[in-house]
Amino acid sequence: MTILGQLALWLALLLSAWATIVGFVGGAGQRPELIRSAQRATYALAGVLVVASLALVVALVKHDFNVAYVASYTSRNLPLIYTLSAFYGGQAGSLLFWAVVLSVFGALAQWLTGRRYERLMPYAGAVTASVVFFFVVVTLFAANPFERLPFTPADGNGLNPQLQNPGMVIHPPLLYLGYISITIPFAFAMAALFSKRLDTGWLHAIRKWTIISWLFLSIGITLGMWWAYVELGWGGYWAWDPVENASFLPWLTMTAFLHSVMIQEKRGMLKKWNMVLIALSFLLSIFGTFITRSGIISSVHSFSQSPIGIYFGFYLIFIIVATAAVIWSRLPMLEAESHLESMVSREATFLFNNLLLVGIAFSVLWGTMFPMISELIRGTQVTVGPPFFNQVNIPIGLALLALTGIGPLIAWRRASPGHLKRQFAAPVTAGVIVAVLLLALGMRNLYPIMALALATFVVGTIAQEFVRGVGARHRLHGESHALAFARLVGRNRRRYGGYVVHLGIVLYFVAFTGQAFKTDVEASLKPGQKAELRSPWGHTYTFTHLGVSQYEELNRFTTAASVEVARDGERVGVMKSEKRQHVNSLGQPTFEPSTEAGIRSDLREDIYIVYAGSVAGTEEAVYRFTLNPLVWWLWFGGVVLVAGGVVTLWPGTSTSADRRRAMAGYAATLEGSTSGAK
Repeated sequence: MTILGQLALWLALLLSAWATIVGFVGGAGQRPELIRSAQRATYALAGVLVVASLALVVALVKHDFNVAYVASYTSRNLPLIYTLSAFYGGQAGSLLFWAVVLSVFGALAQWLTGRRYERLMPYAGAVTASVVFFFVVVTLFAANPFERLPFTPADGNGLNPQLQNPGMVIHPPLLYLGYISITIPFAFAMAALFSKRLDTGWLHAIRKWTIISWLFLSIGITLGMWWAYVELGWGGYWAWDPVENASFLPWLTMTAFLHSVMIQEKRGMLKKWNMVLIALSFLLSIFGTFITRSGIISSVHSFSQSPIGIYFGFYLIFIIVATAAVIWSRLPMLEAESHLESMVSREATFLFNNLLLVGIAFSVLWGTMFPMISELIRGTQVTVGPPFFNQVNIPIGLALLALTGIGPLIAWRRASPGHLKRQFAAPVTAGVIVAVLLLALGMRNLYPIMALALATFVVGTIAQEFVRGVGARHRLHGESHALAFARLVGRNRRRYGGYVVHLGIVLYFVAFTGQAFKTDVEASLKPGQKAELRSPWGHTYTFTHLGVSQYEELNRFTTAASVEVARDGERVGVMKSEKRQHVNSLGQPTFEPSTEAGIRSDLREDIYIVYAGSVAGTEEAVYRFTLNPLVWWLWFGGVVLVAGGVVTLWPGTSTSADRRRAMAGYAATLEGSTSGAK
C-alpha cells in the first residue's frame, strides 16, 4: 500500500502542476478546452490524494512498523481511535491531510459554484491547485509519510499521551479545516483580480465558504482551549502560546472580513480593505503552519524542528510578494463607489470594529514574533508572556464588545439623535444597572465590571432586535409569536444568525471575566488531612485526601489520587486526579508521565484538582486545588456560536416573491428603527 501511496503522491504532483498552469493559461486566453482540462485535473487530483491518504490509513491500522511514520506515532496497544488520529498527529501525516482536504475543497468549489461565476473558476482552480502543489512538494521531498525504515521494529513509539484525548481526535482536523478552507475565498479573490471582475460577484461566490472557514476556526480554537484545560493540568485554557496565537490571527482577520464585506455589498465601500483582509487571512494561515513546523518557536502544540520550515519560509515570502503585486496592479479598479457620510453610522461602526480587530491581530503578531526578532537582532531571546497580551488586548476587546452591541442598532449612512435615543435607551439602561449592582456588591475590579455591564448591554440589543422583529410580524401577519420567530429567523438567516453568533461571543467574554476571580491553593496531604479554599461566591470548599491507588489500563500504568470534596460542609463527591505512564505492547515506557486533572463543573465554577505526585514511599500526595469561575459558559458559548453559524448557513426555503412581500409588509416597522434621519 505504501508503494501505491508514493505513486499517488507523484501523480498528485503532476496533476496539481498541470491544473495550475492550464488553469491560468485557459483563463487568460478564454480557451474552453484548457479550462475543461484544468477542471478534470482538479477532480483527478482530489482522487489520487484520497488514494494516498487511504494508503497511509491502511499502514497505520495494520501496524506496518517498517514505515517510519507508523513506527513513530503508533503502537500495537494504541486504541484504534488514536491510531486513526495519528494520521494527522505527526508532521508528515498532517501535511498529507492538508493536501487531500484542500484538493477535495477545490473539487467541490469547481462542482458547486454556479455558472454565473464561470469567468472566475479557471483562476480560482489554478490558485487552489498551486497551493496543493506546494504541499505535495513538501510532503514528497521533506516529510514523506511513506518513507521506510531499514528494519522493522517489534513495536512503535505510540502517540504522545497529550494527544490521547477525545479533544485531540477532533480539535486538530477541525482547526486544519478552518486553515485549509481559507484558501478557497483567497483563490476567488485572486480570480477576481486576475479576471478584472471586481464587482460583488466574487463575494457572493465565497459567502458560504467564508462562513464555513470562520466556523471551523472558531470550533477548532474552542476545542483547543478545552483540550488545554482538561489535559495540560495548569488550570487555564488560554496562555497566549505562539501556536494558540497563530490560530487566533486568521480568525481575527476573517471576523473583520465578514463584517466589512457587508459594507461593500451594501454601499460599495472598503473594496481594497476587503481584498487585503482575505489575502491577509490566507497568509496568516500559512504563517501559522510555518511557525508550528519550523521549530523556530517553543510550544507544547508545535512539531519538532525539521527542514520543512525552510520550504514554508520561502513560500510565505513568495506568496506575500505575488499577492501584493497583483493587488497593487488592480488598485485603480478597487475604488469605492461611495464614501463615509457620518461618523455616527453603521458603516463607521463596522470600520471601527475592523480597526480594533486588526489592532488585536497586530499586537498578537508582534508579541508572538518579538522573541524571534530580538534573538535575530540582539542575540538573546526576550520572552513576551501573558501580561503583555492581556494589558494590550483587554481594553481593545472591551471596545469590541461595545461595538458588538452598537453596530446592529445604528443606522446606515447617518443616524439622528432621536433614532439613537430610541435604539439605545433600554440596552444602555440595563448595562448601567448591572454596573451599579456589581459596585454595590463590593466588586472594585474595573475590567470585570465593564465586561459584565457591556455583556448585558449587548444581550439587551440582541433581545431588542428579536422582540421588535417578532412583534412586527405578529402585528402585520397575525402570526403566533412562535411562528413569527421561526419565519423571522428563517427569512433573515444571515442577520439573525449573526445575532446568535454575537450572543455566543458575549458568553465567551462572560467566561473570560471569571478568570479575574480564579483562586487556588497548593497542599501536601496525608490520608485524612484537609485543605480549604474559598470561592468568589462566598462558598468554602474542603478537600480531604483519601489515598493513592495504582492500576493498569489500556496502554498505560495509572497512579490515581482520590479526594473527597465538600462545599460549606455538604458533601459534593469524590474526585480523582491521575499520573499516567504510557507504555507500548512490550511494556516499555514511551513518553514522560502525563497528568490528568480532576474536574467538576457547574454554572458557577469548576473545581479543578491536579495531583502533582507523592512523597516517596508514602501515600502523602501533593495537590493543587483551583476554583475557576464561569468556565462552563465558555463551552456553552461555543455551542451557541456554532448554532448561530449553522443558522446563517442553513439553506433558505422562501422564494424571491416571498421575500419581496415580506419586505414590503414589515420592513418599515422592523428596519424603521434603524433607518435614522437621512
